[in-house]
Formats: sequence, C-alpha cells, structure tokens
Amino acid sequence: MIKRIAQTAGFSGLLAAIVLTLLQSLWVTPLILEAETYENAEPAAEAMAEHSHEAGAAAHEHSHDGEAWSPQDGWQRLLSTGLANLVVAVGFALMLAGLFTLRAPGKTWQGLLWGLAGFATFVLAPTSGLPPELPGTAAADLLLRQYWWVGTAVATAAGLGLIAFSRNWLLRILGVVLLAIPHLIGAPQPEVHESLAPESLEQRFIIASLVTNALFWSALGLAAAWFYGRGRNA
Repeated sequence: MIKRIAQTAGFSGLLAAIVLTLLQSLWVTPLILEAETYENAEPAAEAMAEHSHEAGAAAHEHSHDGEAWSPQDGWQRLLSTGLANLVVAVGFALMLAGLFTLRAPGKTWQGLLWGLAGFATFVLAPTSGLPPELPGTAAADLLLRQYWWVGTAVATAAGLGLIAFSRNWLLRILGVVLLAIPHLIGAPQPEVHESLAPESLEQRFIIASLVTNALFWSALGLAAAWFYGRGRNA
C-alpha cells in the first residue's frame, strides 16, 4: 500500500507539475514580469528625487540590496519554478493518494471531482478573500493572512467532506456552515488598498492564476486516480 501511494504521488505529481509549470511560463509569469517593471520603476523614481541630499546613503543601500539573490529571467526562473511546483504537486498528490485508501475512485474520471475539490479547498475559497497579488501590491500582516488561509482551507475541506459523504442532513448543514464561516469572519485586509501595477493587469493576473490552478488540480486529480487504479489492477 505504501509503495502504491508513493508511486501514485510521484508519477501524478510529476505530470501535474509539468502542466502547471508550462501554463505559468506561458501565461502567469509574463504578467509577473510586467508587474515587476512597475515595482522596479518606483524605487528608481524615489532614488532620483532624494539623490541630491542622500546620494551616499542611497548608493550604500543599493549596493546591499543588489546582493540578495533571485533567479534571473529565463532558465533559472523556469527551473526554480518547476522544482517548487514539483514539491507542491507531489505533496498534494500524497494527500490525494492517502484519501484514495479510504474512498478510492471507481473510475478515472472521478479523479476530476477530487481534483476540483482540492482546487476549491486550496485555491478558490482562499482566493475569494485573499486574491493572488502581483509584486508591488499592499497586503495585510503576513501572519494574519496565513492564519486565515489555513483556517479557510481546513473549514472548506471539512465542509465539502460532510456535504459529499455524510448521509445525515444535519451534518450536511454543518458542512454548509463550515464553508461560510471563514467568509463571514472575513480575510485580513491592508489599511490602504494600493498597487503599483494597473488594475487591468491585476485582474488578468487573478484570472490567469485561477484558471492555471484549476487546470493543475484537474490534471492532478485525473492522473492520481489513473495511477492509483493502475496500481490496484497490477
């Protein structure tokens, strides 16, 4: 059983990570790069305005900022993104394969339902309160956002599980309540909503992120169900 779970997670995670990396490279990453031009232009303008009386301090600070490493555009960014996606995809695939031991999908297409449930839990529900952010976007306290994100994912997973698998109507109603609680509480928000990037770019980025993640979770669910069923029949 452990071997079957590991193989399912490894193969399906790799396949889904490739899909996600390709989609991000073609659609999401260009939007991030475009937003970074606005973010990089802002400090440059401020530095020019203060150059007359803070030239020495500004030059010293710039030299330290330049020491921080970040992947360059091209193969470095693609490789780092792909490796990060692989780790995340295999982790989610392990979760799906573990759940399959409790309630295995009878058909491969049913893996799509599991994938969409994962998308709703880890992307759609949290995104409704904390949408994806481009570089240069104001945000609330990181710790508060993390608490809300985790709480929303847990409540959504529990709520969907009660609605899908419980035969008791009271438990199903409890599931609906769990789905609603995080959004009634509300996600932490910054004091002032501002972004260096244009609003149109933000909207395109949110749509691209949602569609990309939906396709990723769909591929992961289908692949996990297929590899898990293949291992059962082997």
